[in-house]
Formats: sequence, C-alpha cells, structure tokens
Amino acid sequence: MSEAAIDIEQLRKCYGRFEALAGISLMVPRGSVFGLLGPNGAGKSTLVKSLLTIVRPTECRGSMLGEKIGHRQTLGKVGYLPEHARFPDYLTGRQIVAYSAGLAKVPASMARERAERLLELVGMKEWADRKNGTYSKGMRQRIGLAQALVNEPEIVFLDEPTDGVDPGGRIEIRKIIERMRDEGRTVFVNSHLLGEVEQVADKVAIMARGRIIEQGSIADLTHQESRYEVRTVGPVPMPLRSHFESVGMRVAGDTISLLADDAHGIQPLIDRLRREGAAIREIREVRSSLEEVFVASVEAQGREEA
Repeated sequence: MSEAAIDIEQLRKCYGRFEALAGISLMVPRGSVFGLLGPNGAGKSTLVKSLLTIVRPTECRGSMLGEKIGHRQTLGKVGYLPEHARFPDYLTGRQIVAYSAGLAKVPASMARERAERLLELVGMKEWADRKNGTYSKGMRQRIGLAQALVNEPEIVFLDEPTDGVDPGGRIEIRKIIERMRDEGRTVFVNSHLLGEVEQVADKVAIMARGRIIEQGSIADLTHQESRYEVRTVGPVPMPLRSHFESVGMRVAGDTISLLADDAHGIQPLIDRLRREGAAIREIREVRSSLEEVFVASVEAQGREEA
C-alpha cells in the first residue's frame, strides 16, 4: 500500500487563457493532517475540487488512495465539507446528516446510529431536530462536518472548517481533527487561519497564484531561520555589546539575539558572558512562526513574478 494518500505529479486547470492551477505537485502522507494555506484567489478551493473531480482538471497525473484521480470507488471513501456549505433550510440537522448518508449509500439502520454519534461528536445533538434555517453560521459548519464523516471516509477534505465558529467551537473542531488522525484517517484542511493550522497540521503547503511555493513539515518550514535569545541580569555591558554586534548579533537592553541551527551555535556566546562575569537569566530558542514563513514566501513569489 502506498504511504501517500494523495500523490500529484502534475495538476493544471485553465479557464480559457487564465491558468488557475499552474502545474501543482503535491504529496500528502496517509494518516496525517495536511494544511493547505494561501491568500484569497490562490487556487486552494479549485485544487480540492479538481482532486474530487467536482471541477474537471485540464491536466492531472496522480493518485488518491492508490488509485487514479477520479476513480469512482475511491471517491466513495472521501468525505468533503466545502467552503460556504449550503443545505436546505427546511431540513433539520439530523435530516441533513441522514440525507448525506443516503447519498453515500450507507444502509438506513447503520445511518441512524452514525448520525446520532456524529451529532454528539460535533456538539449538535441538543439542536439536531431544529431546522437548518434557524442555525447560526457556526452551527451549520458543525452539521457540515458531521455529514462529511457519515460515510466513515479514509480521507476528509475540510475547506475552512472553522469559518464562523466561536473560539470554543474551534478548539472542539481541532480536537475532532486530531481524533480523525488518531483513527488513521487523512485530513486535508484548507484554511486562512494560520495559527489554527500550525497547531494541528503535520505537514503544510503554501500556495500563491496557482502554484505551490513551499511545502514540508511545520518544523522544517519554521526552522529556516531558527534563532536563540540570551537574556542577562541587567543590560549587556557596552564592551560586550560592541563585540557581539560586530560579529552579527543583535543586542537590545538585556537581550542578545543570534541565528543558530542548534544549541551548539550559542556556546561561544555563553562562554564569553561567563568569562566576563555577566550573569545569564534566560536562554530560549525562537523559531519563525508559520505566519512569518507564509508572508515571506508569498511576498517572495510576488517579487519573482514581477
């Protein structure tokens, strides 16, 4: 069995002369949470819809769950929560989940049990018999998440799953995503909330203007500019400050910052401080946030194209 849930060698989607997806190459490991990040209009939703054949790609070479993209039986193993999911207002939450189960050809007796379990999982059991038209945006998202899981999929695509959900609900949805990963499912998340993705994703890809410009684990991407900060008791003495700045370190008050791949790189700094009798209050590793990596990557892509 392939270790990749999704393995795309080449994916293009053109609308006339406009190239919405410009040669995407992507690999999503099985049993992982994969985050797709990008500004509005980057092509994230088009990419997901192309993988699900909701949108027919212009060119696609790759596989999903070991089969060619668009393989009908494989699509039956997929769950999907689209962005701005819309369900009939006259249906109750329970009926929406049951209707989705019917579309997925889940036997009726099994569908009832799953609906009850999933409504409880997403925190909607108490409101399951209210009509969709009375729900808040966050409640509709929860129902959408339940219907995406009703066929017990091997891979789940979630497009902005926490859109309109309150902070407490976001934490609950994050726990559900982690639970799906623990059960061995693959979760593909589109989101503009970088902090949310950073907390849950094993691997991410950054997308801009129809291209993947960065991909890898959170640790790999944020390690690109790892630095350390050393704080002293009181301001750094001027002779030491001048020395540290002359070798490329930054000094501000009681804090010395330097780029280093690992802790070995800061040993000369620590030795010099001790030799000069300066007391060390704190040493900590500071990595770039996913947001910093994202902004730098998108800006660099824009400059390159310009």
